[in-house]
Amino acid sequence: MAEENKDELEQEDKKTQAEDSPKRKKVPINLIVIVILVLCLLGGGVYVWKSGLLSGNSDEGSLEQQETQQEIGPIYPLETFIVNLVGGRGKNYLKAKVELELDSDKTEIEINKRLPQVRDAILTMLSSKSNEDINTLEGKFQLRAEIITTLNQFLKTGKIRNVYFTDFIVQ
Repeated sequence: MAEENKDELEQEDKKTQAEDSPKRKKVPINLIVIVILVLCLLGGGVYVWKSGLLSGNSDEGSLEQQETQQEIGPIYPLETFIVNLVGGRGKNYLKAKVELELDSDKTEIEINKRLPQVRDAILTMLSSKSNEDINTLEGKFQLRAEIITTLNQFLKTGKIRNVYFTDFIVQ
């Protein structure tokens, strides 16, 4: 009888151990390796796509693009502008030296003919700004874009590529 109780106790212990320990599924190591490889391939593909390595451009083509981007057109310097800013009761003013980058020499001839119109447009635009409008970097970029857009509306034979502020004092 002691042997029967012992056998029953052993069977009950095995049952309780089987119930207590959760059944784990072993993840095959092959699956883990495959998932890691797929993630690496996806990451590499995204890198190649973003960097443009598969665009098919040769080194010569990219060199030509860099040269055209680095070439600067003729520069047309304007006289210094001094204007009162809006909202300062005449206490705030702006002193700016503006230079225009042109697309060709023909544009320079046209700007010489339209110089009063160009200066008037820039003076009007600068004097319509407040101290807060032009003190930030974004404000300066916006002012530059406005000048380019306004002046290009006047021009017939060429266009202004960029505007450079070589002197910019707000007081």
